[in-house]
Amino acid sequence: MTTTIHLHTRFQVGPVDPRVFGGFLEHLGRAVYQGVYQPGSKHADSKGWRTDVIEALDRLQFTAMRYPGGNFVSGYHWMDGVGPRNERPTVRDLAWSSLEINEVGTNEFMDLSRKLNWTPMLAVNLGTGTPEEARNWVEYCNIPCGSKYADLRIGHGFEHPHQVKLWCLGNEMDGPWQIGHVPADAYAIRAQQAARMMKMTDPDLELVVCGSCAPDLPTYLHWDRTVLEHVRDDVDYISLHRYVGNEKDDTPDFLAVTKSIDEQIEETAALCRFVQRARKTRKRINLSFDEWNVWYRARSGDDVDGRGKLAPHLLEEHYNLEDAVVVMGFLNSFVRHADVVKIANLAQIVNVIAPILTRGDEMLIQSIFYPIEMMTKRRTGTSLQVAVEGPTYESKSYGKTQFIDSSAIMNGNTISVFAANRDIEKVTTVRIKVADVAIESLIDAEILVGQGPKDANTFEAPNRVQSQPFDKVCIKNGVAEFEMPPLSMFAGTFQI
Repeated sequence: MTTTIHLHTRFQVGPVDPRVFGGFLEHLGRAVYQGVYQPGSKHADSKGWRTDVIEALDRLQFTAMRYPGGNFVSGYHWMDGVGPRNERPTVRDLAWSSLEINEVGTNEFMDLSRKLNWTPMLAVNLGTGTPEEARNWVEYCNIPCGSKYADLRIGHGFEHPHQVKLWCLGNEMDGPWQIGHVPADAYAIRAQQAARMMKMTDPDLELVVCGSCAPDLPTYLHWDRTVLEHVRDDVDYISLHRYVGNEKDDTPDFLAVTKSIDEQIEETAALCRFVQRARKTRKRINLSFDEWNVWYRARSGDDVDGRGKLAPHLLEEHYNLEDAVVVMGFLNSFVRHADVVKIANLAQIVNVIAPILTRGDEMLIQSIFYPIEMMTKRRTGTSLQVAVEGPTYESKSYGKTQFIDSSAIMNGNTISVFAANRDIEKVTTVRIKVADVAIESLIDAEILVGQGPKDANTFEAPNRVQSQPFDKVCIKNGVAEFEMPPLSMFAGTFQI
């Protein structure tokens, strides 16, 4: 089988916003405590951060990091997490039925963000919180001095403002499970009040309003329209969330799920344009895909109920090769829609539905880590339109599906191409043709392969699924050609 990826340097989608390669750290399970922060670990630095986890996260070069939730944020009051640690309260988190000791809060997260060069993306509590509480948090983070909450931050030992410019107006407020869930019009009023007060405090903020958190909810798109028509020009992005899984144990069908990611993006973007035109405004609302991942195994019982414990084992998915292919599919979709998707956050980064797991002082890198690492190395530049010509198969849920899923980024005189082979049985020959220029040489490439869809890394066998350098690319007459094994992923950069 042969598949050709057709490109043209002038057929451009738009610049790839580096914030598309973002992450999400929630006070949930062992994400914070026993994840990034574990003072008792032999790996802990002087501030309690786990250096082994930090080094692994640094490889992924995450950009926008969403914090502190998630469902958690709808019951979170930021004042509980600032000031002397011995004065911070231990509270019960209702979202995950867990204890929160507040040893990590705003200032600690800012310290970690500086350490890893993250762009902090804070979510305010619009479930049990108020617009005023949200505004106060902006003042605490961003105003130099001379007012109540700015001076409070200085009193806590942080003279210089944190300059947090990216904020989420709550989390999944359309979800009936959400603490403080209200109908769309009620949320829209609350969000608009918060947005205006927050921007009165700091006019340079970028704000993300809650959109539909799942396309199978009955409120999908109806919620988004109501919210956008009400908040008008007070926000900059609307959020999308999506979790997928192989509940039916049908690998080919599961691998095709990323076709529906394209649809979700395109439907939401179309709605944004409709509302923009109906409001007769020039302001474009773009998309923040600020929760996404494979998540379906750890979704019930003790996997989601903390039972009043501190740092319980919650949502701890163990990922395999087919999951990694789907993760690359998400990222390919974001790159292909670079004109509208400006932020995206992998949910999450450590222990909780994450590419990294810890067990005591041990750490495991899971299969989904590698496609993220392979693509983030090559994320700089402009997305090109991709035309894939090759064999297809019929997915039960998603219809006609290309075996090869691809995206491409041009950066000066280089083009990076990303490809995932959905075929579970056959080797595929892939050709890359750039219509208006010749490919001169391969700069570097990696490939990720395994022994089958369920192949996974474990603490006992940590290197079964991992990327490796790849140089078996033939370039002839300006066309690149290589073979992709079944269920493999390729990322390569070419000189043009």
